[in-house]
Amino acid sequence: MLGVIVFVQAAHYPLLAALPPELLPGYEAANIRLTAMAVALPMLVEGAAAFHLAWRRPAGIEAWAARAGLALLAAIWLSTALLQYPAHRALAAAYDPEILRRLILENWIRTIAWGLRAALATRMLWTCRA
Repeated sequence: MLGVIVFVQAAHYPLLAALPPELLPGYEAANIRLTAMAVALPMLVEGAAAFHLAWRRPAGIEAWAARAGLALLAAIWLSTALLQYPAHRALAAAYDPEILRRLILENWIRTIAWGLRAALATRMLWTCRA
């Protein structure tokens, strides 16, 4: 998911600002539907894996690391539900440059959280390997 969110932060969201304002609502309506189809299953698998890891840790995985990963995932899901999704819905209704600006800025929450999760996952894999 880190690769997906880095693409979204670096390319996808900034390119929204390049669309003519009259085209953005229709684009956003399709974007919501197509993005949900592309990321729903990976996010659900990630969630199931995070819960499993937090409650049934393999030997070598510290409890704090598994729980921190789960907490970061909760932050990602909350940010998605409370910030990004409502912004996309608003942009699907009407172009608003302030909402678009906030969407790009507030998406850093998910970008940083998924980056930290990737670092944690790398650390956990490294400690299990040892």
